[in-house]
Amino acid sequence: MSEVVQETHQEFWRPPSPLVANDLLASDLLANEIALRETVPAMAEVCRRCGTEFLLGSGFCHSCGRRRPEASGTVTKADAAAWSRLWAHTIAQLRSLAAEFSSSRMRFPSWLRYLQFHEIERRIGLSPASLIAFMIGVGCIAGALLVGLLTAKNFVDWQAIQFYRGEWLLAATASFVAGILLKKPIRRDRD
Repeated sequence: MSEVVQETHQEFWRPPSPLVANDLLASDLLANEIALRETVPAMAEVCRRCGTEFLLGSGFCHSCGRRRPEASGTVTKADAAAWSRLWAHTIAQLRSLAAEFSSSRMRFPSWLRYLQFHEIERRIGLSPASLIAFMIGVGCIAGALLVGLLTAKNFVDWQAIQFYRGEWLLAATASFVAGILLKKPIRRDRD
């Protein structure tokens, strides 16, 4: 940049040029072009057909549609075949593990049957949609309690924690209201 003329007004879209347009000769044109090439940053990748820069991550030129040339660090067919064999081997191992797990009968404690969804639904007497809304509401209340475990270092942090707690409680309220609205009315047979 030593050839750049000092104290010349440079416009932001033009690079600094040491040569004045009036004094250019044929040899100066070549020197000016070289100086401009050095000052303008090179493009990352350019389409060979139209000269536009490829968009980040694109496989084709957005101007002419020509396919982007593959980079030197791409995966070869041998690498792809090796990854394919590894994937097939992993899937086969997972299938054999699942078959072994399903063939062995595990014994669960008898009290776990009370935690099944249809058992809870029967005991509480809610419809499935209402029970799901109720569980979401209970989860939101748990979230509000867990937000209280955060420690506040200053008043602004304390306010943020209270705001989060309020949001969790508002979500719990909305979920409980949805559960009430989704509850099916009880039909009593009149004799």
